[in-house]
Amino acid sequence: MISIFDKHYKRYDAWYDNHKHAYLSEIEAVKKVLPAKGRGLEIGVGTGRFASVLGIAQGVEPSEHMAALARQRGVIVDIATGEDLPFDDETFNYVAIFISLCFFSDPIKVLTEARRVAKKNGKLIIGIVDRESFLGKEYQEKESVFYKVAHLFSVDEVVAMVNELHFNVLSYWQTLFSLPEEITSVQEPIEGFGQGGFVVINCQKQIDEK
Repeated sequence: MISIFDKHYKRYDAWYDNHKHAYLSEIEAVKKVLPAKGRGLEIGVGTGRFASVLGIAQGVEPSEHMAALARQRGVIVDIATGEDLPFDDETFNYVAIFISLCFFSDPIKVLTEARRVAKKNGKLIIGIVDRESFLGKEYQEKESVFYKVAHLFSVDEVVAMVNELHFNVLSYWQTLFSLPEEITSVQEPIEGFGQGGFVVINCQKQIDEK
């Protein structure tokens, strides 16, 4: 999996320039739930397109080439996988995972690690291409160089995973109501899911572990 991103990192990064308004629409959806302050971590930070714009100072990324671009954008990046985070327990006020959940070999382990490094009452913010949306179906049929190796999740599947790991879901925000190449202005996100191709799931770590 890492080799695909190392080989095609320029192609991956160019998507954000080629689909600027779709990308900025995703950013606006994340801003609806992102804490205004506190120490944050993005797991699977990629080339830093989200972290650098959203003010998330740190990230982890296994691809050396992707990490190099993220660093150029001002993000502190550790070369590491989401399944084995190089941080102490309860280090971050919030942990973010944007797009990359579908590329992890063990998403449950990644979410478990996210919970471990999040502080008490810390937030987990997940942004996905909803498998059940028109965009998710398009990506599965299209089988791009990246999405042909992905396992897209539905919102309900993600909720089941985070609930199992003792996160409470606080809210959902959605955007991308048409194909990225058709979006010519920034779309205003709306609450909920079921219409937009990109969904942000806003979670909080439960204090009372069982």
